[in-house]
Amino acid sequence: MSYKKLEVWVIAREAVIKVHRMTLTALPKFEMFEVGSQIRRSVKSVKSNIVEGYGRRRYKAEYLKFLIYAKASCDETADHLDTLFDTGSLTDDALFSEIAQLLDTLGRKLYHFIESVEEYHNLVREESAQYETNTLIDEAVDDTF
Repeated sequence: MSYKKLEVWVIAREAVIKVHRMTLTALPKFEMFEVGSQIRRSVKSVKSNIVEGYGRRRYKAEYLKFLIYAKASCDETADHLDTLFDTGSLTDDALFSEIAQLLDTLGRKLYHFIESVEEYHNLVREESAQYETNTLIDEAVDDTF
């Protein structure tokens, strides 16, 4: 399976595209280089951290670390969007609402994805421990006979 099949990556990619276009078309020129630049970097960080975490998915702590970074970058992006709207730099209500809703959905999906990764790794660890216990019992029984 590829990270491109992860729902959180697909939504993050959509957010990158929408935020990027918004910063180039709906903001005043001076914001393109200030908050516009920062919001582009933070939303791209969401997607990149999902990819990097996926590459380390075999190691629970590493995977979770990068997914948590992705969630934090999503929150940062939402904060930048709010700042742009609250300061009047972004005046398109519909565009603001669309991107804010997308980031909210992404944040919720990331939160639940992090929970599922934790549960999966815990389940794998439990199954591995049970397998090791059964193997030791089987070996002990074999040695007895």
